[in-house]
Amino acid sequence: MVAVADWIEARPEEAGISSQRLETLRRVVQGWVDERLIPGAVTAVARRGKVVHFETYGSMDDEAGKAMRPDAIFRIYSMTKPIVSLALMLLYEEGKFHLDDAASKFIPEFKDLKVFAGGTADDYRIRQPEREMTVRDLLTHMSGLTFGSMGGMRAASPVGELYARAGVPGIGTTGTLADTVRKLGQLPLQADPGTEWIYGASTDIVGYLCEVLSGQTLDRFLEERILAPLGMVDTSFYVPPSKLERFAACYRPSPEGKGYVLQDAPATSEFARPDGTYFSGVGGLQSTAHDYMRFCKMLTGRGELDGVRIIGPRTLEYMTVNHLPGGRDRADLSQPMFPGTPVQRGSGFGLGFAVLLDPAAAQVIGTPGEYYWSGAASTHFFISPKDDLAVLFLTQLMGMGPSTLGRDLRVAAYQALID
Repeated sequence: MVAVADWIEARPEEAGISSQRLETLRRVVQGWVDERLIPGAVTAVARRGKVVHFETYGSMDDEAGKAMRPDAIFRIYSMTKPIVSLALMLLYEEGKFHLDDAASKFIPEFKDLKVFAGGTADDYRIRQPEREMTVRDLLTHMSGLTFGSMGGMRAASPVGELYARAGVPGIGTTGTLADTVRKLGQLPLQADPGTEWIYGASTDIVGYLCEVLSGQTLDRFLEERILAPLGMVDTSFYVPPSKLERFAACYRPSPEGKGYVLQDAPATSEFARPDGTYFSGVGGLQSTAHDYMRFCKMLTGRGELDGVRIIGPRTLEYMTVNHLPGGRDRADLSQPMFPGTPVQRGSGFGLGFAVLLDPAAAQVIGTPGEYYWSGAASTHFFISPKDDLAVLFLTQLMGMGPSTLGRDLRVAAYQALID
């Protein structure tokens, strides 16, 4: 097994980070483990292109008595979205589409989509949309698409109920992205494209566009254009039998309100099927801290890592500015996917990434222009271009973990910078 020290590339001080102050990050995460808020974790920090911190904590599988290992494989869920969004933008660079192209130009099933106009899932009205859905709408979650169910929760809208009843495929299910497209083509949109930020099925359609425009299945396209060039050897939609020993168990908070209980065992996981065919852009990838940090280092390298260019620097810059209408933040435009879902102020959304606009409004330390995203099993990463900083946190607890996870990680990381 690879050792933690093997993935540290420089001393923190060589990158303008205090080793002593960086201990705060270790203390915070270890505290979450000690309080049984999470089972275990891996954290990694890179600055100026070098990994200066890589640490493991706690357990990767309580039932099997396995301590967390540095090469553990995690369900990264929605942290799939930035990878798949960037993949589509590779095809943008090749002139395969324009962002204001109607999605129906490439997806005929979306040509006559209608919008939900009121009622219930059993008795509802529809109307014509104000305009067609565009590719940009899909990349920014402004498409009007929503979600049916996820992680045992059902969406709070009649349209979400229609998705669930129609069996719209989701993360880890059987079928293909084409099956999703066919079913969505028969259902109403939740809202007019371009009017509401709805965190739903949009990135599955981004993945399907990758397939249509490249002529390859999404798994092959990602492998050839991003994963293999970056050396992300353990990132895939399904964990092969040869790597199952490294696949972490996934937990959910205990119903009693303290600790956690098993949700998804590695051996029986929906992500351990050798014949899996649903390549979900919404949240289907499994990865390791080493692999995802390779992706993050490519981002801090303005699209290049170790002499391999994945995407042009101007394209990446364009992806990571706020694309929401009028420069507004997500809180002004958001519709919660599930009851009680919080909406953060002070952040907008680019083409596949959230973008920090105003740290004071967000009530979190950070640098304007920072971009980031999280996953349903409490994974998180953020990139600060101004600080040339990448921070990664991986665990396996459904429900987004400690309520202040993202803010605590930022405090611990940013306070350690000394230049």
